[in-house]
Amino acid sequence: MSVVYVSGTFDLFHSNHLKMIKYGRGLGDKLIVGVSTDELVCTYKRPPAVPFEERIAIVEGLKYPDLVVPQHTLEHTDTVKKLNIDKFVIGDDWYGKYDYLKELGVEVYYLPYGKGVSSTNLKKKIYEEYLELVRKSDDHPIPEPK
Repeated sequence: MSVVYVSGTFDLFHSNHLKMIKYGRGLGDKLIVGVSTDELVCTYKRPPAVPFEERIAIVEGLKYPDLVVPQHTLEHTDTVKKLNIDKFVIGDDWYGKYDYLKELGVEVYYLPYGKGVSSTNLKKKIYEEYLELVRKSDDHPIPEPK
């Protein structure tokens, strides 16, 4: 039996998240998805827009995972050993970071995330559109009070 582990934050859940989880499902017999906790995410980037409890509930609601677990660390040696992981999947924005797992006999897959859809890009677009709305609302003559 082959066990696959997919690792991610899964903030602002989008199609590339689903593709990565679906891809992991196709690599083995059992699929475990690790969802990074808010505390973990804050150690390497801005806090997630969606709280951990909601992100993990969304992933648990998918048909692909057999098990969804909280992910408290970016160091996966213990996770691999405790869960008997054979294959590890993560987005290619982490390319090379998890090559050390190969020494434990784990096949590591860096899924090409593509250019476009990512939680970071979605947040940036929302922020830019917000700034434009503010600019438009502030960019008009204000009548003097009488």
